[in-house]
Amino acid sequence: MQGVSGDGQVLNTNESWKCIRDSSYSAVKVIIPDYYVAGPGEQIDMQRHIRGWEKLSFADDLWPNAENITPGIPKNRVGFAWPNGWLLVPSALPQMELTQQRLKTLRKSEGINVAPSFPAIKSPITIPAHTTATLLLDQAFLTNAYPTILFSGGKNSTITLNYEESLFTKYPVKGNRNEVENKVLVGIKDVIIPDGQNNQEFTSRFWRTYRYIAITIVTNAFPLVLEDVYGTFTGFPFVLNAQLNTNDAEIRKIFEIGWRTARLCAFETYMDCPYYEQLQYIGDTRIQALVSLFNSGDDRLVRNAINDIEYSKTPEGLTMSRYPSSSPQYIPPFSLWYIGMLHDYMMYGKDTSFLKTKLMSERQVLNYFSGFQQPDGSVKNIPWWNFSDWVDTAEWSLGTRSFGKDGSSALLDLQLLWAYQLAADMELKIGLKGYAEIYTRQAEQLQRTIRKKYWDAGRYLLADRPEKDLFSQHTNALAILTGTIPQEEYQTIGRKLLNDTTLTPASIYFKYYLHQALTKAGFGGQYLSWLGKWRENIHAGLTTWAETSDVNNSRSDCHAWGASPNIEFFRTLLGIDSDSPGFATVKIEPHLGVIESIGGEMPHPNGKIKVQYTQLKGHLKAVIGLPSKTTGKLIWKGKNYLLKEGLNTIQI
Repeated sequence: MQGVSGDGQVLNTNESWKCIRDSSYSAVKVIIPDYYVAGPGEQIDMQRHIRGWEKLSFADDLWPNAENITPGIPKNRVGFAWPNGWLLVPSALPQMELTQQRLKTLRKSEGINVAPSFPAIKSPITIPAHTTATLLLDQAFLTNAYPTILFSGGKNSTITLNYEESLFTKYPVKGNRNEVENKVLVGIKDVIIPDGQNNQEFTSRFWRTYRYIAITIVTNAFPLVLEDVYGTFTGFPFVLNAQLNTNDAEIRKIFEIGWRTARLCAFETYMDCPYYEQLQYIGDTRIQALVSLFNSGDDRLVRNAINDIEYSKTPEGLTMSRYPSSSPQYIPPFSLWYIGMLHDYMMYGKDTSFLKTKLMSERQVLNYFSGFQQPDGSVKNIPWWNFSDWVDTAEWSLGTRSFGKDGSSALLDLQLLWAYQLAADMELKIGLKGYAEIYTRQAEQLQRTIRKKYWDAGRYLLADRPEKDLFSQHTNALAILTGTIPQEEYQTIGRKLLNDTTLTPASIYFKYYLHQALTKAGFGGQYLSWLGKWRENIHAGLTTWAETSDVNNSRSDCHAWGASPNIEFFRTLLGIDSDSPGFATVKIEPHLGVIESIGGEMPHPNGKIKVQYTQLKGHLKAVIGLPSKTTGKLIWKGKNYLLKEGLNTIQI
């Protein structure tokens, strides 16, 4: 680490630093019968712990000086034949937020009487000698926080903190997240062995994800006084700069939960889930990035994610599915969603010059896929994990739709087609026209092949594979989004997406694409009726969105790929969308359905876009405020109305 200049150089890591090993810590293995790849719990023996080192008054005279292993120098100053070591670059990220957060209520206690004010208010509790006491604390909503527990006495006692998103009826069944009776704990825990002194303190070295904290205290010969328990919320310091003006409490609730979910899945990277993995998956991150842009306007973590994914590319051009990660994993369709992320940033982000530096990675990804394309453009036998969606039906194993006997898949072909289309658009607008022409030709060829290979005239749908025996919302939604079916057929296919129960349904994740397709097909006015899965989450007591559509058995209670309503409340309902790179011009096409009055505002690179709609007896009054240097158009019932910067009042 190096300070920039002047007083900052006191931070430089060199021999002036002092250090000593704290041998009081050891790891506590997390035993969960599911995929868990986050960190372990901690055990700390306070009798061996070095106390007070973080205070200015601490005497460190006996601590040895740090030893120089190898110098770290700025990456842009590396010279010829510099040996392997640490190359330093300026941090692109701000400090994470730290805000104290009191736990709300005590749900259960055994073995001890507790004051009614605990834990919302600091209320010391004495646990006598030779006692086992258990306390179940409820934050009332899911959070990421550094838990802190203050205590005195209790030499050789044991304090165990168990952190839970939800309690389990029987793993993996969770039931209603508000219910705690006759349920069990399964998950990460920290263990503390007190040294008997007064004013002992434990704060986990890494944050924990929890709604519930179960505290078990087992005392031996000495009593223990539990002085206080609280958390310190942490996360990327996003600020909510969007709002919805509506009397509909349900819309406000969904918006609130979506924003909380997005915040808990954003730290120094985006994360699929804070409890189980803490990994930046591209499929999740594409949606998370748009939530950031639509709700906050802060693009720093978006740019960081784009950089991270670019860094993960193999020599062949394929990105990892998640990065950074010490365990490589490849999901080829996620590399195509990376191209979608780049196009999203071109349209909604602030800095197209940054995006231009990423066009080479877009070309490399497409070059990788071209190696698996057949003469007709269709791809087959793509290796690795071709995940598309968590769907629990036959012929859809581990998130992957079954391929045809020839190794092909309409779902993969359509995702590649969309990537070609988006890449061609980027190259035309900010890249090289020659690449745009190449990708347009490849897209047109692949589109013809998809129509011929997968169209089932009897079902009037695209099949998922050449055998034409499997059909899904996924494939037909992508068919609309890519224009693979004629525009005059959008509504027919859209009705089937809404009403044909034989189609394999999209999960809460892929509904992001399904809802865009339905809106493009002309059904956007029904958007609020499509949110049944989100309502189911709320009724089940969740305070963030579950990972899968099976709410009762969802592994993770916090997956921000489900926060897409935080995008579509603005893009679909209020109709605010970018109409050119950098959001330079605005297209506003509200889909109000039967809503009589609604409004809101969202961030824009030049300021804020504000809208207010009143709809009465077939007439619309739209009051639209655009930031300076921004123009656009209002689209209502197929007609365009020009918008200038500043306030626009239109009555139709």
